[in-house]
Amino acid sequence: MRRLALVAALSVLVLALVPAAQASQDRAKNYIVVLKGSVTRPGAVASEHAAKLGMTVRYVYRSALEGYAARIPTSKLAHLRADDRVAFVMLDRAVHATAQSLPTGVDRIEGDVSSTASGDGTGTVDLDVAVIDTGIDLDHPDLNVVGGKSCLGTTKGGGTPSFDDGHGHGTHVAGTIGALDDGEGVVGVAPGVNLWAVRVLNAAGSGTTSQVICGIDFVDSMSPAKGGPIRVANMSLGGFGFDFGACGLGFDAMHAAICRATNDGVLFVVAAGNSNANFNFFTPAAYNEVLAVTAEADFNGAPGGGAPATCRVDVDETPADFSNFTTPGSADAAHTIAAPGVCITSSWMGGGYATISGTSMASPHVAGTAALCIASGACTGTPSQILQKLRADAAAQPLAYGFTGDPAHGPVCGVKGCGTASRYYGYLAHAGGY
Repeated sequence: MRRLALVAALSVLVLALVPAAQASQDRAKNYIVVLKGSVTRPGAVASEHAAKLGMTVRYVYRSALEGYAARIPTSKLAHLRADDRVAFVMLDRAVHATAQSLPTGVDRIEGDVSSTASGDGTGTVDLDVAVIDTGIDLDHPDLNVVGGKSCLGTTKGGGTPSFDDGHGHGTHVAGTIGALDDGEGVVGVAPGVNLWAVRVLNAAGSGTTSQVICGIDFVDSMSPAKGGPIRVANMSLGGFGFDFGACGLGFDAMHAAICRATNDGVLFVVAAGNSNANFNFFTPAAYNEVLAVTAEADFNGAPGGGAPATCRVDVDETPADFSNFTTPGSADAAHTIAAPGVCITSSWMGGGYATISGTSMASPHVAGTAALCIASGACTGTPSQILQKLRADAAAQPLAYGFTGDPAHGPVCGVKGCGTASRYYGYLAHAGGY
């Protein structure tokens, strides 16, 4: 999301159908093949296609999707699409990285007065949260990593790569969600939560859509409907794309995968993006099934405004100047919430800590809040019901709790002008009630 000196937030390039004209080109490219729901053995179909069409299978999806990713000669695409077991084929695209004290963000959403009182040196939250990102520093003493999955393929020696973080971004996200309340470093919104490191990007912060779907597929395999423990997944990533409705209308594989995992009991919390634009052009934030998180600027952990800027120039208690938004009354407004995302201190590579900004940093505040709400029993039911519970409780807070530019305060004028009258950032998440 916004490029900074230390890290940039994650960006996924637009999903696209393969143009029919490409089928005449006799060269291999990477594709994602989604099979129909009636297929019970996607691995067997992938092997059959590989043998017949001379392609190389890279990933097989068995949970969030029935399908696979492969390197396929474009001259064979017509044959592949003619198979009545194939729902659709899409071109794989690149993804890449773009972004104990009581951190100001945790303080601002009143994590210190939650059921675990973040920052008092005691208490843990017994819930499982997946971080779909660059991995998590497995040796960080402030993080409770219980397992994970690497979607980076095999190593040069033929082994399975680690889900250990090689970049830093995922470790920072993980710390905001659940750094231990142990008197050392920082503390998270849901201290000690069980973290699952789902690595979909390499040490350079790059990867592919097929790797992101691999991560979603793993999360779904560990969903409540599949007998697994993961209840919340954070995706601090996003990029240009659309919500075509109906879970992708049969040609957006990432949307279809998120829908399946959501139906299986996982709440997806995602960053709204850092382009200072309407996120209806950004996915996965635009998907109606996810909880999209915008960023507000807070520099002292307290409401009221007026605190001086610290690590970057912005205005205290206003929407972050980079944050994406939606419009009042839109379908996207019904799944939008705000959280602190400016100058957020959290865990980092090598057991250290760093301060960075972005909606990537806002999203884990809400993922941690969701974990608190579920673990405390305040949030029950489906992911959709939990999503709306979090939004309703945020909207119910007193006017003084919010920030200039939230729905209760109206447009931002002055330093940022009055151009936000048609912008909707949502109400500020509130962890203190759980």
